[in-house]
Amino acid sequence: MDINTPKSYTRYYIIAWVFGLVFYFLDYVIRSAPAVMLPELSNSFSVNEIGLVSIIGTYYYTYSTCSLIAGIALDRFGAKYSLFAGALILGIGCLLFMVSSQLSGTTGRLFQGAGCAFAFPGCVYLASKGFSAKSLATAIGFTQCLGMLGGSAGQFVVGPLIEKGMDITTFWLFIGIFTILVAFGLWFITPANRTEENTQPIQKKQGILNPYKIVFSNPQSWLCGIISGLLFAPTTIFAMTWAVAFFQKDRALDFHTATISSAMVAFGWVFGCPLLGYITDKINKRKPVLIFGASFMILSLIQLLYFPDVLPVKISMFLLGVGSGAAMIPYSIIKEANPDHVKGSATGAINFITFGVTTLLSPLFSHLFGQTLENTSDKILHFQQAGLFWIIGISIAIVVSFMLKETGEGNSGIVVVLKE
Repeated sequence: MDINTPKSYTRYYIIAWVFGLVFYFLDYVIRSAPAVMLPELSNSFSVNEIGLVSIIGTYYYTYSTCSLIAGIALDRFGAKYSLFAGALILGIGCLLFMVSSQLSGTTGRLFQGAGCAFAFPGCVYLASKGFSAKSLATAIGFTQCLGMLGGSAGQFVVGPLIEKGMDITTFWLFIGIFTILVAFGLWFITPANRTEENTQPIQKKQGILNPYKIVFSNPQSWLCGIISGLLFAPTTIFAMTWAVAFFQKDRALDFHTATISSAMVAFGWVFGCPLLGYITDKINKRKPVLIFGASFMILSLIQLLYFPDVLPVKISMFLLGVGSGAAMIPYSIIKEANPDHVKGSATGAINFITFGVTTLLSPLFSHLFGQTLENTSDKILHFQQAGLFWIIGISIAIVVSFMLKETGEGNSGIVVVLKE
C-alpha cells in the first residue's frame, strides 16, 4: 500500500482496481476482436482486407503516443479522472465501429488505441495504492494475466459468436455500452487524489516532462523498447490481426480452428509471462531468460512453418505465446536501468517505443505478405516466408539483447515484472 494513502481509502482503491481489471480485460478483447471479423468489417467500411488492416493498425498510433500522456495524467490528476477518460474514450471508439464508413472506422480505432493506453498504467497505479508492498507483485501479475485472457477471449469467444451469425454491429454496440458503464463505475468508485499536492512538489517544479527526458536520454531505455517491440510484434500483428486469415487461406484451416489456434498465443502469454518472470527473479538475471524466451519463439515458429506435422497448430501457437512472454522482461530492465524517481515514466516510455516498433512493422508486413495473401499460388511457401519475417525480427531482438547491461545480478529485492 502507498504510504501516503489513508488506510480508510485502501479498500476503495482495491474495489477501483477490480473495475480497472475489467477495463484492462476489455482493452485486450477490443484489441484482438477485429481479427475474427475481417470480412464483415471490410464490407461495413467498404474497403479490402489490406485497407481494413491499415485501419486496425491505426490503434497503435494513438496507443503508443497516449502511453506517455497516460503516465503524466496519472501523476498529475490521479486515477479517478484518468481512468474515467480512458474508458469513456474506448467506449466511444467501439460505438464508432457501428457506423458503416471508412472515416468512422479509422476514427473509432484511433479512439480505441487512445483509451486503451490508460488501462494498464491505471491498474498499476491503483494496485500501488490499495495493496501492501509484499502483495503488489501478485496484484500486478494477476492484472497481466487477466489482460492476456482478454486477448484470448477476443478471438476464442468472439470468433464462435461471429461464426454462429452474431452481427458485428450488435457486438460493438454491447461492448461499447459496457465499456462506458465501466468508465462511470471507475468515476464513482475511485477516490480522488488527496495527497498529490503535498507529496510531489519537487516533481512539479522540475516540470512534468523531466522524467521522460531522463528516461529517453538513457540508451538502455531505447534498447529495451526495441527488443520488447520486436518480441511483442508477432502477437500484436500476426496472432491478433493476421493469423486467422493466414491459417484459413495458406493452411486451409476452417474458420473455427483458425480462430482457436490464433487465440492460443494470447493464452500462452497467461503462462509465459509469470513463468519467465519467476525464473528471471529466481536466478536474479534478466538477459539469459530474455534470450532463452526469444530463442524458444524461433523454435516454435520453425516447427510451425517447416515441421507442421510434429505438433498440432494450436499447440505450436500456444508455445509461441509462452516464449513471447519474454517481451515483458525489458519492462523490468528499463525500471532497473533508470533512477527510482522515474520508474513510473519508464513504463510509459517503453510502451511508447514498443508500440512504435509495432506501428512501423504492421504496414511493412501487410505490404510484403498481407496483400499477396489472395493471389499467391504456392500457399505453403507464402506461409513460410511470412513466418520467416518474424523469425528475422526475433533474431534481431536477440542480437540487440547482448547490448543490454545486466540489471538483475546483485538485486536483492523482488522486481515487479510489467508488460503492456
